[in-house]
Amino acid sequence: MKHLIIYVHPNENSLNHNLLEHVENILQSENHEIKVRDLYTLHFDPVLSLDDMNGWHTGQVSEDVKTEQDHISWADQITFIYPIWWTGLPAMMKGYIDRVFSYGFAYRYDQGIQKGLLKGKKIVIINTHGKSHEEYQQSGMDKALSLTSDHGIFIYSGFEIIRHFFFDKADKATSENIDLWKKQIENTYYQSVLND
Repeated sequence: MKHLIIYVHPNENSLNHNLLEHVENILQSENHEIKVRDLYTLHFDPVLSLDDMNGWHTGQVSEDVKTEQDHISWADQITFIYPIWWTGLPAMMKGYIDRVFSYGFAYRYDQGIQKGLLKGKKIVIINTHGKSHEEYQQSGMDKALSLTSDHGIFIYSGFEIIRHFFFDKADKATSENIDLWKKQIENTYYQSVLND
């Protein structure tokens, strides 16, 4: 199976990078094809330009966007790994969505009805955040995150979400927390991802 990992974090020593390596090890252990798109290392330009917008109307995209779209088209399954910053996607991840999930690639409208064009692809989303689950629940932010990312981006584009992990209090994570999170990730991959 072909697995694409889209990874966003500038720090090689971060928890997110640790989780990236863990996912890679799981996939490699089962001899699956893997491609990693580390957007910071790639110096991906996240700024949606007027040229990008004009290209939507003609079906033309820039070379860097086409490269990312080709990787998504290649993959059977995709893992997104990024932190939650300011209760949302990091600018790099948001810009990737703005530019790469373009009209005619990720979605289109047929007679006024929206259609996700990435159907048949399954995804896992791994997020870390500093607040506790309890704080997010009390404020309603847990539901807001699910609505804006799961429904507003991924399901809208046609993806089937296998699992969306929210690892809380990540800035104070203990080794026990991290081991538990890795076990949860492993269980998801072995039960739902690698057996497809």
